[in-house]
Amino acid sequence: MVAIPGGSFLRGSKNEERGDHTSSEKPENSLTTAAFFLSKYPITQAQWRAIAQLPKINLELNPAPSFFQGDNLPVERVSWYEAIEFCQRLSRSTGKDYLLASESRWEYACRAGTTTPFYCGETLTSERANYFAVYDPYAEEPNTTYLARTTPVGSFAPNNFGLYDMHGNVGEWCADSWHRNYEGTPPLDGSAWLDRDNRLQPRYPSARLVRGGSWGDEARHLRSANRTFCLPDQHHSVLGLRVMADSTG
Repeated sequence: MVAIPGGSFLRGSKNEERGDHTSSEKPENSLTTAAFFLSKYPITQAQWRAIAQLPKINLELNPAPSFFQGDNLPVERVSWYEAIEFCQRLSRSTGKDYLLASESRWEYACRAGTTTPFYCGETLTSERANYFAVYDPYAEEPNTTYLARTTPVGSFAPNNFGLYDMHGNVGEWCADSWHRNYEGTPPLDGSAWLDRDNRLQPRYPSARLVRGGSWGDEARHLRSANRTFCLPDQHHSVLGLRVMADSTG
């Protein structure tokens, strides 16, 4: 776990930032969060397997759910419900409270004090992250490589907080319910926005936030502000998790 200092930041994207095709990142809003801890890497398959062997709380966990197999690869093909079960088992085993990060704390940790589209600057290359780097470049990137699979956690340089793979590799479940933008009454203290968005179509009220982009996404989906969703019972090889703990935990 990495200690993330408390602070304030602007969540969302500026009007001139490319990539927000649905305006889900608007309006930009100021938040302040207390300090917290966030896992240094996405949860690996070895970590998932260890926790999956602990006694069940609400759900059975497949100890080897991933499409791409490897102890140091991020676990994927886990649902939001299974990610919650993982956090609950980890909490009971350690006596400390672990949970999924709120999307606001996730973005704060990803930015690590930066205001550019990516924590490494104005654009991205395959030397900085694992993503669909041969399609729809964000700016004028050089020729890059598409690996078409996950990579071992920590394969690329970290951000200023010392967190790895916040851009790409696997998208990461967050605690929040999906809201189609920041209009309304989102919490401004870094906590998760849990009430349902009544503006959504009937099939989407239970959708949950996903952050970070994946090995299968083009660069614009890896921006610090980018937000998307998935239904909580879905399993995909582009989707994993990272865990958070309060600074008092």
